[in-house]
Amino acid sequence: QVQLVESGGGLVQPGGSLRLSCAASESIFRINAMGWYRQAPGKQRGLVASVAGSGSPNSPDSVKGRFTTSRDNAKNTVYLQMGSLKLEDTAVYYCNAAGVLYSDGRVYSSLWGQGTQVTVSS
Repeated sequence: QVQLVESGGGLVQPGGSLRLSCAASESIFRINAMGWYRQAPGKQRGLVASVAGSGSPNSPDSVKGRFTTSRDNAKNTVYLQMGSLKLEDTAVYYCNAAGVLYSDGRVYSSLWGQGTQVTVSS
């Protein structure tokens, strides 16, 4: 059973926008932090943006001012609004949930989504 379901990836031209969504399974009771990572071919996976349960966002300088992340705690859903996209933003984007508590008491330190491809190309 897929615990994190991502959507919204695709092909976009440079300067364009995309919005990614990641919904957690309904069997998950609480998530500490949710966020997005990306991995381009031949590169390591790196943080794009994260948001703690309190709502405090965190992102590297490479995407600040262009990407915005937000979450809906009631729905255990996190969003990534990407704007002013560049060729170098092309990557597989992965949703991450950290500090996961299931309704049945199971605890996981980290869960990953299956990834969604974002391609920026003219």
